[in-house]
Amino acid sequence: MEAAIDRIMQTYDLLLNRTAAASDEARAKVTEYVRTLVEVGETDTHRLTVCGLTYLRQLDGSTDHVKAGYTGL
Repeated sequence: MEAAIDRIMQTYDLLLNRTAAASDEARAKVTEYVRTLVEVGETDTHRLTVCGLTYLRQLDGSTDHVKAGYTGL
């Protein structure tokens, strides 16, 4: 689990320039999320990494096209 969380945070930090406090908050949230996935039986580190990155991107709105500025026009 820790390997997946470390990989998630390394990758996520490359995507966004954030403060240390924001990074710590994101780590806490993704740790809880990954822990939930592990508790229900997910053990594949690569899958945990992808799910964790997807989760963080949903939290920060980067997967929301409207928040990203795309209006469809």
